[in-house]
Amino acid sequence: MRGKRSQSAMEYLMTYGWAILIIAVVLGALFQLGVFNAGTFAPRAPPGACQVFRPNGPGSTQFINLEGVCNGELPQYVAYFNGYASISVDPLADAPQGNAHHSVFFWIDPQFIGSSSYVYETQLGGCTSSGGYYNQSVLTLSGNSNGGTLGFDGCYNNGGSGLQVNLNTWIFVGYTWNGVTLDEYANTNNHTMNLNAETIYPARFTFQFSTGCCSGGGNFKGYVANLQIYNYTVTPKEVNALYLEGVGGAPIRLQRLVAWWPLNGNANDYSGNNNNGVPNGVTYTNQWASGYTPP
Repeated sequence: MRGKRSQSAMEYLMTYGWAILIIAVVLGALFQLGVFNAGTFAPRAPPGACQVFRPNGPGSTQFINLEGVCNGELPQYVAYFNGYASISVDPLADAPQGNAHHSVFFWIDPQFIGSSSYVYETQLGGCTSSGGYYNQSVLTLSGNSNGGTLGFDGCYNNGGSGLQVNLNTWIFVGYTWNGVTLDEYANTNNHTMNLNAETIYPARFTFQFSTGCCSGGGNFKGYVANLQIYNYTVTPKEVNALYLEGVGGAPIRLQRLVAWWPLNGNANDYSGNNNNGVPNGVTYTNQWASGYTPP
């Protein structure tokens, strides 16, 4: 009797063991792909679902408010930059000039980082004897075995921050500028650079969010969402608040908001300041949320 029971048990294991193993492997693969990530099932906001309303017109600061679905739904789409791609605005209305205080924040999910990749460019002035202008990379990425580190490349200063940006991971990045000091951020970690001789123009002639490297050092490829520009130095506490809102978060301090590109299916500016962008080589995808983990 015991022998028959043992034989039955073995037959059961042989019959169903492979099925159980296959199911376990499939579940593991689905988990790895983020199918069971709560963010995957979060409500998706369509393009333009949330925007800033300025009843007195672009550039006004009185009686402005948020309108629409602005409570943190994930965007339906995000922008995908594949090498030499950009979004430009000419001119960027109401942008601070010269050494005026300003801040820029957005979310990225890098798929590839070259030896010297741009992730945010502006126009910089006075770099040549003739006073010409060229594209300045305020945020750069230098590739390494894990992904890359944030850095800065300007007229008179350049260097790395040591702030790590991993591949295939959504991360909140940006900087604040007070005319002398540049603070770069990766999530809520920051690195301070003293740039005494630098002049940063967020929109001298053309604002450009570009991911193409000028000399073939390797181009950033990946997803980008929720780009916000402010005309003041965002405080560390406010940076933390923006980060905790996640990739679908609305702007803060609407009176100081210059431009807001959610990049949710288009390059339109939803700050109420009419700074709509012109994309070049940018595509939009809804296949992105499986790799996103809310803060």
